[in-house]
Amino acid sequence: MQYTVSQPLPLPLRHDPLKALVAPRPIGWISTLASDGSANLAPYSFFQILSEKPGIVVYSSGGRKDSVVNAEHSGDFVCNIVTSVMLDQMILSAAPLPHGQSEFAYAGLETEASHSVKAPRVKGVAAALECKLIKVEELLDIEGRQINRVMVFGQVVSVYIDDKYLVSGMVDTAKMELVARCGYFDYAIVDRVIVP
Repeated sequence: MQYTVSQPLPLPLRHDPLKALVAPRPIGWISTLASDGSANLAPYSFFQILSEKPGIVVYSSGGRKDSVVNAEHSGDFVCNIVTSVMLDQMILSAAPLPHGQSEFAYAGLETEASHSVKAPRVKGVAAALECKLIKVEELLDIEGRQINRVMVFGQVVSVYIDDKYLVSGMVDTAKMELVARCGYFDYAIVDRVIVP
């Protein structure tokens, strides 16, 4: 099958397959602090690390949601790393709640103070990247038009890792059982790592 993306999806396709083809995608479970001091939490599967030294990460939001506005206001955010033990809570935190309603409370989660940024992390999370905001950038299409997609860039300034996931001085990602998005409503759990 071959199709042009500017045309309607051809049969038998029922949904755009792009997200299912670019998979699995890591999930940045972004926690931020609003101007009134309330904590916000939302998962983003358009998330990635772009650089190691310095550590620079990016997440992309459909529109200027609370995770974008809060990061701009406070100047920081936390990328909580999603693992299998918190998969259900992560899914709950994606609910389209009214502005001001706590995703933490809705998902049965608590906050925990971060080390170097104002935004809290998810209490009990396996790992978290504390980030200072670099910039927020509107994405444009090939015609130079805005597409209602915003990219948030942050530099990692502090890293939290639960000690039980450190083995011989390295993170054991299989033991951590990282969660990734596979498109549609599918997820993958990394429970086996192949070392050549």
